[in-house]
Amino acid sequence: MTAFPPAARARLRRAALLGLVCAGLTASLTACAEEPDPDQGTNGLGKLSATAIEGKARAAAGRAEAVHLSGTVVSKGRSYKLNMRLKEDGGTGSVTSKGSAFELLRIDDELFMKAGADFWDHEETEPSEPTHSDEGAGGKLEDKYVKVPDDDPVYDQLRGFTDKDVLLDGLLGLHGKLAKGERATVGGVRTIEVTGGASGEGGRLAVSLMGTPYPLKLERAGGAGVVRLAEWDEDFALEAPGEDETVDYGGQLPKTSNG
Repeated sequence: MTAFPPAARARLRRAALLGLVCAGLTASLTACAEEPDPDQGTNGLGKLSATAIEGKARAAAGRAEAVHLSGTVVSKGRSYKLNMRLKEDGGTGSVTSKGSAFELLRIDDELFMKAGADFWDHEETEPSEPTHSDEGAGGKLEDKYVKVPDDDPVYDQLRGFTDKDVLLDGLLGLHGKLAKGERATVGGVRTIEVTGGASGEGGRLAVSLMGTPYPLKLERAGGAGVVRLAEWDEDFALEAPGEDETVDYGGQLPKTSNG
């Protein structure tokens, strides 16, 4: 065994210690340089293809018992501002169009509508005698829940605003080839975006990366509105209005300038 003088042994110890320090520093720098895993702590949706993400989002929406839908939808050149809570057996909320707002309440097949006098009052485009159903409609129906007859031409249109499946099926579609977009947050929830078309011109759908992959925000193709979806699976009460709050108009609802 080779014996080293004290000075040599000290130099060797310093060299060994320096080697350990350098090795530790190198490992630390290497660890710092590694990219963090963007899917850590998520439901793993971000690792899937854009098509798979959209499919899981639509499936989750279809299974959900309830949702709160709010935002603006443009259809056939007309803009509607929606604020609706929806579930399988009905819905409640408000719709605004052309500056006029009305409330809707549906319980199974019973559909009620409530609006102010300004909504019900209208002007005829051509001079004509008012019909019996039109006379004094604004005063009679103001701020009352009006039961919409199921044979009224507007029944199906108004019911569509309260039907969860109809609204979601019509809104959630993207157009064009799907691609994965940016990661962001919607309402404090981490999301991943699926886009339609090369630059999102076919719509953008933000899907939750936390828990169930619910769709949380939709930017519709062609600038046809932006919708937020929240309170998934949170139940709420649907109560029929009292008799003192209700008017049974009997026949078809009066036509209004709002359509």
